[in-house]
Amino acid sequence: MIKPSKIRRQPVAVRPSRIRRDPLLVQGPEKKVEPPSPERDIWLGVAGVVLFAMAVVTVTVGLSVITGRDDGAAAERASVERFGSCEGGPNCVIDGDTIRIAGETVDIAGMVAPDFRSTQCPEEKLRGVEAVQRLTAFLNSGSVTSGGDVRGPDGQPRRKIAVDGRDVGAAMVKAGLAREPTSTPPDWCAE
Repeated sequence: MIKPSKIRRQPVAVRPSRIRRDPLLVQGPEKKVEPPSPERDIWLGVAGVVLFAMAVVTVTVGLSVITGRDDGAAAERASVERFGSCEGGPNCVIDGDTIRIAGETVDIAGMVAPDFRSTQCPEEKLRGVEAVQRLTAFLNSGSVTSGGDVRGPDGQPRRKIAVDGRDVGAAMVKAGLAREPTSTPPDWCAE
C-alpha cells in the first residue's frame, strides 16, 4: 500500500501571462498592386529562353571538349571539307598515293600507285586515273585520320592515313589499285 505523504502542498497562485493574445492591428496606407504589363512578361520570357539556350550550348560545348579529345599524340583529324581535285581547298587528292590534308602534302604509307601524268604506257595512265578516283571516294567515305611518319623503302617519309580506322594503303593494295612499296619501282606496263 501507498502511504500518504506528510508534506502538505500549498496551492500555487497562477499569474496571468505577459504575452498579449490579441495583436494590435496597425493600419497603414493601402498599396495599389498593378498587374504586370504584357510587354514585361514578353521580355522576361525572351530572357528566359535565351538563358536556357546559352546553358544548353555551354553544356554541349563543355561535354564535346571533354569527350572529344583524341588520345593518339600523332593523330590529326582532317577538316570537315571533302577531298576533291587539287584546284583549291586544303584537302585534295594529288595522285593515287599522294594527298593534301589540311594544306600539307602527304605521301601515303604502305602503297605505291600508278601515276597518271608522266606515264610509260596508256595502261599506266588508266590505272592512275582509276586509283585517283577510288582513293577520293574512299577518303570521302568516312572520318580521315593522319598518323605518324614512317620511312618508305626509298627512304622518303610517308604517313599512315586511315578512314574510320581502316588503313588506306592496305585497302588500296587489296583493291588492286596500288602495290606494296619495294626498293624497285613497279612496272605498270608489264601486265
